[in-house]
Amino acid sequence: MRMYDIISKKRDGQMLTEEEIRYFVKGYVAQEIPDYQASALMMAIYLRGMDSRECADLTKAMAESGDMIDLSSINGIKVDKHSTGGVGDTTTIILAPLVASIGVPIAKMSGRGLGHTGGTIDKLESIPGFTPEIQNEQFIRLVNENKIAVVGQTGNLAPADKLLYSLRDVTATVDSIPLIASSIMSKKIAAGAEAIVLDVKTGSGAFMKELQDAEVLAQTMVEIGKHMGRQVSAIISDMNEPLGKAIGNSLEIREALEVLRGDGSKDLTELCLELGSHMALLGGVAKTKEEAWRQLEASISSGQALETFRTFIESQNGDGRIIDKPDRLPQASHIIELPSPYSGFISSMHAEKIGHAAMKLGAGRETKESVIDLAAGIMLHKKTGDYVKSGEALLTIHTNLPEYGQVNDQLLDAIVISNEKPISRPLIYKTIH
Repeated sequence: MRMYDIISKKRDGQMLTEEEIRYFVKGYVAQEIPDYQASALMMAIYLRGMDSRECADLTKAMAESGDMIDLSSINGIKVDKHSTGGVGDTTTIILAPLVASIGVPIAKMSGRGLGHTGGTIDKLESIPGFTPEIQNEQFIRLVNENKIAVVGQTGNLAPADKLLYSLRDVTATVDSIPLIASSIMSKKIAAGAEAIVLDVKTGSGAFMKELQDAEVLAQTMVEIGKHMGRQVSAIISDMNEPLGKAIGNSLEIREALEVLRGDGSKDLTELCLELGSHMALLGGVAKTKEEAWRQLEASISSGQALETFRTFIESQNGDGRIIDKPDRLPQASHIIELPSPYSGFISSMHAEKIGHAAMKLGAGRETKESVIDLAAGIMLHKKTGDYVKSGEALLTIHTNLPEYGQVNDQLLDAIVISNEKPISRPLIYKTIH
């Protein structure tokens, strides 16, 4: 078998066999296939695409290129959740304890963030003492005891994905749906999930700007799951404005606590209940979506969800006192309100621009070497459709940078105010099973 033949075959629009895909992945990870040939194949896939069987074969080969986590000693159906990313996306912080509180085991591996804010692990590390680095035996024990544990991704989880993503990033082949889908699903499969709920974002603050592209990505990942014997549900949700009101690591922990108390933002709460219902269904603790939704709401109302969060935090050495005293979370030295220049309705909020402003305040990483300020971020006071008076606060800036004024114009540019109330967008566009 020659790499040259595999490249020319895909260049001509033919389907690759499982053996050819496995030969490529194995050879590239072993450094037996040079970057220029791997780049050529990535571009051929970008231009010619892959069918669902090829995507599944690529996913499997990438997953098996490194560690395969064995969760078989955990009782129950292990359900994972993945979001394609957005601004103010606090869902994992809320969903993990919420779904665990009704009996679904959440054995989650999460990563750090590169972009607007930190990833799930960065956000959790804003809780004093919390440690995501625990041994596998303790990880399994905590899930069996508490139904929940969240750890950082291992260094050897789907190494082929890391290598190929770095290559795609410099060869203009990142935005290929077969490659994106295989990248996401390879990590989920390697992490040991039996069932997966996907939150595929679309809009100005999402990777998939157009709804049609988000639908194709969601369908592709569901089909990969089917080929690999996993139950997968995909929810396509809106990301034209930030989700919830908090953007920033410790600020998002505060907002997660509000949702778990029953006092959270309407859109964030609704999306968590939607995603959580599908997780409960796949986890076998409810027979209908309506039953699952009621169980989740009851857990919030009774305080069980919040207590599960406390147990989860304390079991991983975190300060559980933040549940009742959120002021123990990191706080910025500069907290400044940004007033509205005039009165009117918020007609749109450009999620990506607001996210970039949060990153400039210190909430995210521009490069892998950047250091996150866990206290930095933005708290929105108004969302699309709300009325604001001239001089009223649109949002509050949290930062430790003395020259924070540089983001004011960027934030005002991201928020459009008009005389007429806008037509509301749906939060959830579609569900694919």
